[in-house]
Amino acid sequence: MSNTAAAALDEREQQDGNRDAAWASINTSLSPQELLSFCQEDVERLFRINPYLEFRHWVRLDDTRYSFSGRNSSQQKPFDFDVELQVDETPDGVHVHYKGGLKRETIFQIDSSTHGSKLTIHENYPPLDEDEREQKLGEVDQSLTTWAGDIQKFLVMWKQWGWLAPWRWYMRNVWRRMKPSGRRIAYMFWWITLVEIVLIVLGTGIYLAEYS
Repeated sequence: MSNTAAAALDEREQQDGNRDAAWASINTSLSPQELLSFCQEDVERLFRINPYLEFRHWVRLDDTRYSFSGRNSSQQKPFDFDVELQVDETPDGVHVHYKGGLKRETIFQIDSSTHGSKLTIHENYPPLDEDEREQKLGEVDQSLTTWAGDIQKFLVMWKQWGWLAPWRWYMRNVWRRMKPSGRRIAYMFWWITLVEIVLIVLGTGIYLAEYS
């Protein structure tokens, strides 16, 4: 599998008679234990990485339960959600069970791979008859493939910069509180600033070379 997010051909496929399911897999250079620690130590961060989720509130109810509401813009017409999450750690990942909303569970499954580890995100929905399926299509989360890809990008940054305390502070206290649109603007701002710095340095170098 390449280093880009890989997913099933169809975002939602009928797996068996008891559920509808979708899945996406990514490869990482982290060890399986490092990836397991990343997923289990901060479940909120995993959901914050999803660029289609706009948080309204995330409240910890107890050690394993959270109240989570917001807006999902993965559909052409965004939809609101208000769910309760039951988060269970497993030997190979994390199981998130939903109370409220259409989705039944999200499973983060970690396996070893040739060059590190593999993360597979499974999303399971309850079985619906054809009429119910048509009525509920607007509530299906279509962000899975993009979400997996963004987790992969985040893990690359995390491995490169996670040792740096200012970076960790920024990601924890600034980045994770931003709306997805705000993150895109901040990303563009940093690149523009970097280009300006490079041009200033280049211009200074040319000036000194010409007039020294």
